[in-house]
Amino acid sequence: MELSTAFDTILSDLAGGASILWLALAGVVLIVWDIFRNNAPVLPWLACLVVAGAAVIEVFRLGDPSSTVFFSLVRTGGPASFVSLVILISALCSIVLSVPYLARIKHGYGEVYALILFATSGMVMLGTANNMVTVFVGLETMSIALYILTGLVRSDEGAMESALKYFLLGAFSTGFFLYGIALMYGATGTMYFTEMASGYAGSELQPLFWVGVALFLVGFLFKVAAVPFHMWTPDVYQGAPTTLTGFMATASKTAAFAALVLVLYHGIGTLAPGDGQWQLALALVALVTVVMGNILALNQDNVKRMLAYSSIAHAGYVLIALAAGTSEAYAGAVYYLLIYALMNIGAFGVMALLEWDGKEGRVQTLDSLSGIGFKKPLLGVTMGVFMFSLTGFPPLGGFFGKLAVFAPAVNAGLTWLAIVGVLASVFSGYYYLRVLYVFWMKSPDDGDPVARSADFSVPRTSSVVIVGCAVLLLVIGLVPGLRDLTLSFFAQGGLAALP
Repeated sequence: MELSTAFDTILSDLAGGASILWLALAGVVLIVWDIFRNNAPVLPWLACLVVAGAAVIEVFRLGDPSSTVFFSLVRTGGPASFVSLVILISALCSIVLSVPYLARIKHGYGEVYALILFATSGMVMLGTANNMVTVFVGLETMSIALYILTGLVRSDEGAMESALKYFLLGAFSTGFFLYGIALMYGATGTMYFTEMASGYAGSELQPLFWVGVALFLVGFLFKVAAVPFHMWTPDVYQGAPTTLTGFMATASKTAAFAALVLVLYHGIGTLAPGDGQWQLALALVALVTVVMGNILALNQDNVKRMLAYSSIAHAGYVLIALAAGTSEAYAGAVYYLLIYALMNIGAFGVMALLEWDGKEGRVQTLDSLSGIGFKKPLLGVTMGVFMFSLTGFPPLGGFFGKLAVFAPAVNAGLTWLAIVGVLASVFSGYYYLRVLYVFWMKSPDDGDPVARSADFSVPRTSSVVIVGCAVLLLVIGLVPGLRDLTLSFFAQGGLAALP
């Protein structure tokens, strides 16, 4: 890294990293603004404008060739812009949903939206990283903000327990992650993904490198909630404010998986020793994650907890694609993250509007909402779209997302793993469709008296986000041109063109 040329490239670097810098700077501005105008109503809408502005920047970069900035620490253009766009859409929807929700639970603090911007900045950095140092900085920037957001409701013992558990386990996994990076660097002499192949070829410490890879993957598998590193997920998702749960379930998982794709595609995936043991290891983790996530979701009475175990299963579906280790598989995984974000933002958004227990939905059961579909048909219908899409029913986006991750696995000779994924998807229909059964087929008299008397107002901004997610899931499924364009962008023009 030749620092003497820093001033020669500073303008192009600032332009290339505009989204990350814009989000971080805006977060600082919001913090300072909140000092002088505490909890000003304009702060969340300023955060929306900031995120929307960053999204516009990435939209215009979608067609650009992939390149790097800041001494090749961060990627821009092409697939990096697509990943950033998914993260920014998740953040924007979460902010819009959070404004009335946090006001209702009396925690609409200005700092919340600054923390969301900081977390989003870290997520974009993580999802577009080209160097292990960038991965670590992005990961920790994201994680620290999420730890605080999880424990936002300090008067709730469940939220405090969730935040503490998330922080302690997250710090523990970071130790594995850092030690793994250190060993990989010691074996190859580089932190850059694209230089690992040459460093590995000339290294006398190749076994040490694979020990580092194992520790590195432990840290990443914790962040994406893969079995057996999933223990924190149900408690954290259940205890955190619901709209913020949707944010961490979608945006953070998109960033972590996107970074893992880059590491595998440019680094580890090009160095598979022997018959590719790393792929077999990922395949076994994917198998256990898919099976355990779906089994544990079966007997959950709390919808947030059920969606938490569901997210574990969906992490397994993405890992099925990554285990295949082909360009088509990596493209399918990134495409699936878009579908996953839309499904879960919508589902958590609906549940945020249907809370009545005064504890962020932590203690209310699914059966307490019996017949709610007739009282709030908009929420009932959109929840139906999200549940059918999560199951994988055609022609919704969830079906084509799963097709995008299962088909490459079959082509790569992992047919047995794809079959397990398909069977697990069918199996998941039980607990997804149970939500619709309670919403539409159970009598309102069977619900909780407090829930029957609750108003469940649906703010216009929230309905726009929820309906928008549902419509996009239909459009992605029903309009082949959009689906094919997205898939071909990654399969042919995006990842394959990366240097």
